Amino acid sequence: MGAGLRKVRAARGWSQERLVREIEQFARRHVIDVASTASLKVYVSEWENERRTISDRYAAILRRLLGVTDDELRASSPAAVPEMADGYDELLARIDSARSVSESMVKAFNDQTEVLRTMDRERGASSLVDQMTGHLSRLEDTLSFAVLPSARRPVALALVGASTLAAWQAIDAGSVDRAWRHYELAKRAARDAEAPTHLAHATAEQAYVLMEAGRPGLGVDLIREAHRSLGRAGSPRLQAWLHAAEAELCAHAEMPDDARRALDAATAVIPSGPEVRDPDLASIFLNGGHLARWRGHVLAMLGDGGAVSSLYDALEAMDPTFVRAQAGLHIDLAHAHLVRGEYDDADTQVRQARLLANRTGSVRQRRRIDRLNSKL
Repeated sequence: MGAGLRKVRAARGWSQERLVREIEQFARRHVIDVASTASLKVYVSEWENERRTISDRYAAILRRLLGVTDDELRASSPAAVPEMADGYDELLARIDSARSVSESMVKAFNDQTEVLRTMDRERGASSLVDQMTGHLSRLEDTLSFAVLPSARRPVALALVGASTLAAWQAIDAGSVDRAWRHYELAKRAARDAEAPTHLAHATAEQAYVLMEAGRPGLGVDLIREAHRSLGRAGSPRLQAWLHAAEAELCAHAEMPDDARRALDAATAVIPSGPEVRDPDLASIFLNGGHLARWRGHVLAMLGDGGAVSSLYDALEAMDPTFVRAQAGLHIDLAHAHLVRGEYDDADTQVRQARLLANRTGSVRQRRRIDRLNSKL
């Protein structure tokens, strides 16, 4: 049980003392009682060395602080509960309930996903793990007992949107295994809904898990396969997103020529105007301004010193509610300044990025910041 807590604490770069401070700060913010500092230090040590079981009360605090599920925290899975032999009445009741899923209920599912997406954008993923887990569970449960395609398809599409969001949050929290499983769930739901555009997007986004795991070349292959399977279908915005994602993975895979070609392809098809949302894929936020920011990120990864001006332009135009994206921009600027040998400017951008990354609790961005710090 203690291995889970120790692993996720280490992923955040926190010492045991830091975790104790975070627990105390959380308790003060939410006006709840916790043990004294001395006792908490003992608890953390005993939890990690499996001499004390994490109580449900402290587990709820730790999940929100560390952005993990209960299984990841406790490093164990609950024992399977055997099914009752006489459970037919309950089964039929759940099937009947799923048959009556209305448009308003599906809209409620999608609205909840949108609320979680907005909260994630502004506050980060760490505090949303319990809510996201419950939301996915309700969607999966509804889909499991929906019999006819007419009832399954809208729920499956809602599940695709929720599970890709959950997967991206898991990447941000440094949990690549959970992210991979959420993308697999999204792909199954997209196939169930017979939605090739949703399947292509979920498959291509899954490539970011490979990138984070140190296999960007394989990620490039996965994005290209997703794009080939889609062909000319899908909106111009989705096509532009797929090209831009390929460019980013190519940059990480040290394929500069391929990255630049993919960037040019994205620029050629991106729709004009200020609209950012795709009509069919609510998880895609992309217009010319966003693509310029993406281009700056890719050029910074390629070591192009000319990325600085476009990144500053993107930072000035950015929606201030995109807190995590702002942190990413500051990281890109730091990288671009380093390429130009502008160490003071790079250090300023790193410090700003760290402040924003701390606000959202992003493990992924902290890792990028740590890599930059080693070069300053």
